[in-house]
Amino acid sequence: MAATFTILSIGGPVALFYFQPTDEELFKKYNPDLQKKSLENRQGRQQDFDNFVTKLKEYSKSDRPIWEAAAQDEARTRANSAEEQKRLAAEIQKRREEIKRQAINGQ
Repeated sequence: MAATFTILSIGGPVALFYFQPTDEELFKKYNPDLQKKSLENRQGRQQDFDNFVTKLKEYSKSDRPIWEAAAQDEARTRANSAEEQKRLAAEIQKRREEIKRQAINGQ
């Protein structure tokens, strides 16, 4: 019984380590198109992950739970986005009115 336990508890992880392919081996088995696409998207995915970790560190500095800090940050981001959209809509409307005035004055 003890021998079986020892074999399974030591042999299992060793076998897993031995038979599990590395990331490079998996990448080499990709289709060439997938390899190209993966290399193109790698920088963006790395940047997204770095941003995620940075935000997580900021949220963890708060005395509130991380999910509450994240929800508050998302609400603030949505509010800023809404304000930006309103500002852009007003700017577009102003440009349209200016174009109309120029068209009327030009005739």
